[in-house]
Order: sequence, then structure tokens, then C-alpha cells
Amino acid sequence: MAGKAGQLNRRQFVAGAMAVPLLACDRGGTIADRAKPVHAPRVARQGDLVELIRLEPGIQLDIRYASTNNFTGQKLYDEPRAFLVRSAAEALVRAHRAAQRDGFGLTIFDAYRPWRVTKKLWDATPPGPKRNYVANPEKGSKHNRGCAVDLSLHRIDTGMLVEMPSGYDEFSERAHRDFMATSPEAAANRSRLERYMEAEGFRGISNEWWHFDYAGWENFPILDVAFSEIR
Repeated sequence: MAGKAGQLNRRQFVAGAMAVPLLACDRGGTIADRAKPVHAPRVARQGDLVELIRLEPGIQLDIRYASTNNFTGQKLYDEPRAFLVRSAAEALVRAHRAAQRDGFGLTIFDAYRPWRVTKKLWDATPPGPKRNYVANPEKGSKHNRGCAVDLSLHRIDTGMLVEMPSGYDEFSERAHRDFMATSPEAAANRSRLERYMEAEGFRGISNEWWHFDYAGWENFPILDVAFSEIR
């Protein structure tokens, strides 16, 4: 079914057809056996990854891949937790505190992502232009390095997410940063989030208003460590 403006969101695009690839991707050996990233995943050392709410309890979590409320319709994380490498985590906390001064806070959809989940997301997306929205596991993702975060803003007084031009993880032009056919409030909120994040060393990407990469991400290795193994 088409979404607004004749676009398909991710869940609509893969509904029904994607259940089989997600199950099939575990056959014939482990994920890592069949498609190694360029830099082999390694076990995280103590202190590599920091849990965001331990640094700043005021940050809200809405970890979509720990539920079925994501474009695959399947639960991919065992726990609704969010981690970044320490320097990125500390920068994110500073962005959150800047937002607080304006009556907003940060809500996290996704942060560090084990490489095996990137592989599942890739397998769940049919070949074609829609894969422009999904990281290729052969190269690894900045999420795999603990240096990328997907997020939005919430209002401190209500705890509710603010209006944005599109939903999270949407296959739509509305998700692009230069999409202007939106409400003034949504455009202002998008710019507001970008301002808070860029002031602390994060940079957005063109086709996802919610995604930000931390400067220096290339200095960190790709990881494939389950949340439960992070101490």
C-alpha cells in the first residue's frame, strides 16, 4: 500500500515478502561465515562502548529494532539498549543538554548495531534503489563502529516526540534533509535537531533526517558484539 505522497515506507515495502529472507539468512552456516565485512568484527574491550542512559538518564529510548515496530516487522535486538563509543556518547550528552535548554530532549531509535544485525537488515531489503537506505554489510556500517546514532527530539514537558517531515526508517523523499514540502513546525524541528548534533561533532546524511555520524568514525573498528556481552 502506498504511503503519503505516493511513497512506500519501509514496513509497507517489505510487508509479507521479507519474513522469508530474514529466516533464510541463518541457513547454511553463520552470517559471519558467509559474508565477512572488510574488517573482521572483534570483541569489544572494556570501555569501548558506553550505555547512553548511564551517562544521561534524561535521554529517552525508543529502540525500534528491539520490537516489531520497524521496517522488517521483526524483533532484531534482545534488549532495548543504546551504546556509543565513549567520545561519541559524551558528545551526544552535550547535545541533549543543549536541547534541554530549549525545552527538548533526545530520543534514540538506534545507536551501536552489531554487524550481524546489519547483515539481516540488508537481507531484508530487496535489491534496487531501496538499498540506498540500508548499509552494505560487506563494508560495514558506522553503526557497527558505535559511531552513528538514529534519533529525534521529544518535548520535555510531555515526553512526546516532536513532528518531523517523515517517520523513522521511511523509504520516502520526505526523509531527505532537503525535502521542503512539509509543515513549518516539522522543518523547524529537523533543523533544530541538526543544529544540536552538528555543534557536537556529528554530521547528518542526505536521505535520512534522523541519522548522524560522529567525526572520526573511521578510527574505530567494526564490532559484532551482542548487547548482553557489553559490560
